[in-house]
Amino acid sequence: MGKKKYRLLIIDDNEEILVSLKNFLSKNNYQVVSASNGLDALKLLEASKEDFDLVITDLVMPNISGVAITAIIKKQNPQMPVIAITGYGEQPGALAKEAQADVVLEKPFKLEDLERQIKKLLS
Repeated sequence: MGKKKYRLLIIDDNEEILVSLKNFLSKNNYQVVSASNGLDALKLLEASKEDFDLVITDLVMPNISGVAITAIIKKQNPQMPVIAITGYGEQPGALAKEAQADVVLEKPFKLEDLERQIKKLLS
């Protein structure tokens, strides 16, 4: 029997980041679903019968922010690991902690660092 393929949800309103994260993580044997905004992400989370194993979200997005998404996820599923990514200095980091993101990564970050955090959270 093969190793379990973890299901990841990536949320970012920057198409470039979304594509590069999706490509990198798919190559590293993760099953990746992506959303380019908070609303789509919430729909995916609600519709997803097989739960995601981990969520990666940008913090600053139009409409529904990553902070709000993190808070909703943690309320519905406190065990779900969430990695928040931000390009905006201190403030969102504090917000992410408040929303209970497990890890906050500052952009730009190395893809290897992201994967190391994913492995740590899923182990």
